[in-house]
Amino acid sequence: MSSGAIAGPDGGLRCPWGLSTDDYVAYHDTEWGRPVHGDDALFERLSLEAFQSGLSWITILRRREGFRAAFSGFKIAAVAEFGDADRERLLADAGIIRNRAKVDATLANARVLADWPAGELDELIWSFAPDPAARPVPRTLADVPAVTDASTALSKALKKRGLRFVGPTTAYALMQACGLVNDHLVDCVAREASGAPASG
Repeated sequence: MSSGAIAGPDGGLRCPWGLSTDDYVAYHDTEWGRPVHGDDALFERLSLEAFQSGLSWITILRRREGFRAAFSGFKIAAVAEFGDADRERLLADAGIIRNRAKVDATLANARVLADWPAGELDELIWSFAPDPAARPVPRTLADVPAVTDASTALSKALKKRGLRFVGPTTAYALMQACGLVNDHLVDCVAREASGAPASG
């Protein structure tokens, strides 16, 4: 697979990973890299990135509706109220990733976030968005980092506030997915579009 942008079936150039499956094409073209705001929306992305740790993102993407159903649409207030019965239900749910540590972290994170003022998670995460002008535009996949100083700082800030499963790599994946950084390759058709807001 080329490390630079490659042509899709419609002739448009895209990041190579965005053409590997039909699921990825839609996600790449309409979601990845577009700004996401709102505490619940960011809690969902943060949780899904944590579940993805050690797995392929496609594994999570194909179960996203299952995750949403299992976790009450990732409404922080609702998940914060989950008890032992909910935990056991989640660990038996084949529609999600049944990883005990990740399930426990998601529930614990919701309980922490439920005590935050509205908008605080959004404000905290977006305070780590780097100046786009200070970042070189990636030409190939080799130019796209897995961790940055900003993601390391974001990870530390989230952990300091009591959140779990938010290491620097997970934090950078969140930054990419939610539009804090634009890592679409320079020739990718989605690069300019990713400046548009995305509903969450």
